[in-house]
Amino acid sequence: MSTIHDMSTPDRTESATHHTPEPDPTPHEGPTPAARARRARMAAASLLMAAAAVVLALRLASRSSVLVVGVYGLLLILCGLVIELSRRGRTRLGTWLLAAGLVAALLMDGVVLS
Repeated sequence: MSTIHDMSTPDRTESATHHTPEPDPTPHEGPTPAARARRARMAAASLLMAAAAVVLALRLASRSSVLVVGVYGLLLILCGLVIELSRRGRTRLGTWLLAAGLVAALLMDGVVLS
């Protein structure tokens, strides 16, 4: 006599080959290191932006010059650019730009504006 196989039940060999991976039992807590780096760069650029705005206001109160507005205006724009780069995950580029912009603004303030 012939045996009839039920088509709805898979063979034992077929179930062994189709192993589904188990989900990770321990979920990751907190942000990843990359997310922490992005937040740190964004916070640093925001603080520098606030400091540049205060210095710009103080410099404009003592003397009004197009160079003062230009130097600190460019620094404010650069800080906004660094925040956007950090938000998109370009933290290394943002860090280099932030450092270069700060050095350039300090040099311009010390050499050209004084």
